[in-house]
Amino acid sequence: FASELTVPYYAFVDTGMTVDVASPLGGIIPIDPLSLKPAVRTEADDRLLGDPALRARLTASLAVGDLDMRSYEIVYLAGGWGAAFDLGTSAVLGDQITAANANGTVIGGVCHGPLGLLRALDVDGTPLVEGRKISAVTDKQVRELGITSTPQHPETELRAAGALFESATARRDVLANHWVVDGNLVTGQNQNAAPMVARLMLEMLSPHDS
Repeated sequence: FASELTVPYYAFVDTGMTVDVASPLGGIIPIDPLSLKPAVRTEADDRLLGDPALRARLTASLAVGDLDMRSYEIVYLAGGWGAAFDLGTSAVLGDQITAANANGTVIGGVCHGPLGLLRALDVDGTPLVEGRKISAVTDKQVRELGITSTPQHPETELRAAGALFESATARRDVLANHWVVDGNLVTGQNQNAAPMVARLMLEMLSPHDS
């Protein structure tokens, strides 16, 4: 989902950060065309459309397994329906999130992005999300949108892994907004939470940078 990537990406870039774009296998990261429709397109999405550098990164993303996680202060997991097919089942991503967490990296994500935390371990060897407050897209929202093809639903999977799942609800959950911080983890319910998740992640770096 475009804004789940573009909003945090430009929030990070605009502070002067160097930002890499990666995916489990590397290569093309497809953007949901519906997320670029005028009704939901954000200013950050408009920047993407006029930004050949980011568009190039999305067509030739780095492979997650090739990254040196010691090089990163922030790891952010963008969501979207496609993320339900690979983030939660990627052993390589799980290993890299485990390494990032051990380094004290600030880790965040929204919507389906937190599925990327499922295969990660805490420093004591327990599941990273076990006993941690996590937000992500709700089962109710998946039902409301009539999505039946995705293999993993974040609320179901995160609860099963022992996460203390948090969310808000609305007449339709796509309109709801929620985010939560637990230690070095910052997660949000859906695309509406992306601006706050990015801002909070940056604020968590401030004590280290001062």
